[in-house]
Amino acid sequence: MSVDNKEQQSWYDKLQHTYRLVIMRDESFEEVGSYRLTRLNIYLLLSSLVVTIAFFIILFIIFTPLKEIIPGYGDVNLRDDAEKLAKQVQLLQEQHKADSTYIASVQRIFSADYEIAENENEEGGEIEISPDDLNLERIEEDEELRNEVESNEPLIEVPENDEEVNYTVQRSIPLEQMFFVSPVKGDISYGFRQDKRHYGIDILAPKNTAIKAAMEGIVIQADWTLETGNTIAIQHKNNLITFYKHNSALLKKVGDTVQDGEAVAIIGNTGTLSSGPHLHFELWYNGKPIDPQEYISFN
Repeated sequence: MSVDNKEQQSWYDKLQHTYRLVIMRDESFEEVGSYRLTRLNIYLLLSSLVVTIAFFIILFIIFTPLKEIIPGYGDVNLRDDAEKLAKQVQLLQEQHKADSTYIASVQRIFSADYEIAENENEEGGEIEISPDDLNLERIEEDEELRNEVESNEPLIEVPENDEEVNYTVQRSIPLEQMFFVSPVKGDISYGFRQDKRHYGIDILAPKNTAIKAAMEGIVIQADWTLETGNTIAIQHKNNLITFYKHNSALLKKVGDTVQDGEAVAIIGNTGTLSSGPHLHFELWYNGKPIDPQEYISFN
């Protein structure tokens, strides 16, 4: 037998060697208990005890908040919370983008008023611009027409005195004298409530119903917003604007000219402020919201 085999046999024999553990009273040396032990049994007992203690420690860490203070141990709910936060951030970014688009659209709507205001002086009156100041080239036909008009007698007799005559041309037409086409026929589910920031009316109608232009005009907005979905706005004469919101589809684009009664969109349920197929219709006159039911019949 080799030396290595002898050492292994000697080591194994030592593990199997039996010992007796005797417990005695110190005063009388009376035997209280006696136990037969081997080194192998002691190793197995200690190993089982260590594994059991480690198992309970792991369970204690997993099912108690103690895991949060251990470096490198991630929270089991951390991934779910991170996904929720990522979705919220994405939603906020989309809402910010939609709000920016809506604000830019509103600015385009009122840009015409700003351009008109530039031609007014500080006192509120219009600045008179002479044709000579424009430095325009006159043509032969224009000169002949000018000479013909100047040679004829004036159509309006001007008084001989120096009293100022006020010839005011009424350009603005009252809403009562305007003719509107109902964008859609249906029941009113929610009316005009300016105090609730509801600047229009909600009209219920069947799915795939065509939305008509209330008057002839030019499309100044045709895009999508987070709250109102597919939205279209039309600029009409007399500083009148109509909005058509929550549509499922838009049939016109910005810059298109539409006639009264022409289909411009399809009724839908788009946008976060919509809970069912309907049309949110707004009527703005001189920059202020007006109750459409006072001027349009939707029944």
